[in-house]
Amino acid sequence: MSATQLLSPSKERLRLWLRLLKASRGIETALRENLRSDFGSTLPRFDVLAALSRHSDGLRMSQLSGVLRVSNGNVTGIVERLVEEGQVVRVPVPGDRRASLVRLTTKGQEQCAIQAAAHEGWIDAMLGAFSAQEAQDLAQRLDQMVQKSNDGK
Repeated sequence: MSATQLLSPSKERLRLWLRLLKASRGIETALRENLRSDFGSTLPRFDVLAALSRHSDGLRMSQLSGVLRVSNGNVTGIVERLVEEGQVVRVPVPGDRRASLVRLTTKGQEQCAIQAAAHEGWIDAMLGAFSAQEAQDLAQRLDQMVQKSNDGK
């Protein structure tokens, strides 16, 4: 079969899925390595900082887990270490003695900004073969695919 011949639509879509998965895993591996080598950090820690940076009033642990789409247990240990390092604080929720909000400290905001700038640069370099328009078009197509798969549930 030549490179220009197409397989059945389902086989071509399967090949596309495998390539998307390979690309995604490769990017994630590079990000993990960069965060480890440049900041002595991890991708989950960065994800927590980034999520909290978008919610300046803070998030309850359950909300943070929901934003990150992981279990509370996965987030608890990360938040504990970030509290110990002074990057986040727990703030009591008025009227609910059992609940607390997790917020970035000034130190956490600064560290998040530094890591986020590096993260953007790494992604820009890895996806540099795409023009801004191509990146926007592909992102839109992927959003449509996600929406279609969510509608099919």
